[in-house]
Amino acid sequence: MTHYLGLTGSMGMGKSTTAQMFRDAGVPVWDADASVHRLYAKGGAAVPLFRDIFPDAIIDGAIARDKLKDMIAADPSVLDKIEHIVHPLVAADRSAFIAANDAAILVFDIPLLFETGADSWLSSVLVVTAPPDVQRARILARPGMTSAHLDSILARQMPDAEKCARADHVIKTLTLDGTRAAVQELIGKLTG
Repeated sequence: MTHYLGLTGSMGMGKSTTAQMFRDAGVPVWDADASVHRLYAKGGAAVPLFRDIFPDAIIDGAIARDKLKDMIAADPSVLDKIEHIVHPLVAADRSAFIAANDAAILVFDIPLLFETGADSWLSSVLVVTAPPDVQRARILARPGMTSAHLDSILARQMPDAEKCARADHVIKTLTLDGTRAAVQELIGKLTG
């Protein structure tokens, strides 16, 4: 039976790097953010649905995320309408990934895993974490990121300590070698 491993962690905790380590080890990874990007891209399945409801959000045949953010800021009820369109499409994309992959472990990289209730259908959940000072340094090194913007993002996310408490597995992402070793150990544990 395939083990469905959820992967999550707050911004700057090393989730993308850890997901790549699973890929490098031959474990198929489904990325929720990448799924949304495909749906929003030119020719993506969400584009015609958005054209009917939010025509101003379509630019050059693709959905402009910055336009959506502006629309949500002006009217928070827009978010519910967007989710009503996008969530079924994302679920269909995830189902196609599951159907296409026959592996002992499938990893599901989901940023808002607990917030969306995804832990209810996963076999187990892995949270990646790092100390707050390391997290801040990683995020503030990103182009265009400010301390104020970072604080506003973190205020909207579930606290790291709560994510770690709810997780079945926790990996501290302090070094690449340490994280890679922990990923290999977890793969062995889940397939052994």
